[in-house]
Amino acid sequence: MLLAADYPFLNILWTMIIFFAWVAWFWILITVFADLFRRHDIGGWGKAAWVVFLIVLPFLGTLVYLIAQHDGMRERSVKQAEAQQAAFDRYVRETAGGSAAEIAKAKELLDSGAISQAEFEAIKAKAVA
Repeated sequence: MLLAADYPFLNILWTMIIFFAWVAWFWILITVFADLFRRHDIGGWGKAAWVVFLIVLPFLGTLVYLIAQHDGMRERSVKQAEAQQAAFDRYVRETAGGSAAEIAKAKELLDSGAISQAEFEAIKAKAVA
């Protein structure tokens, strides 16, 4: 109980702020490394130089990279998000198919004689509803 009295509230608050700042900086460092290795406009030696700069002088290296490459980081992130959205949309269209695909499958089954006209009408009504 005496230990809690030896560490005042403002020290606790300052420790929490420092810890949050460290976590935020570490997250930014991970983001910078991810952007660095996703780039196609610089070669291996350029990437190696940035990595060495980020490891030797981490705070300065991160700050310099963010200042120098902020537009490129934004463009690469937007391009990646658009590609992921397009892939997701394509997957949903292929998987779901929608009511037109269900009716087309039912029509094929009707034409092959696997289902009757009444079953086809029931499937069509269910797909439209």
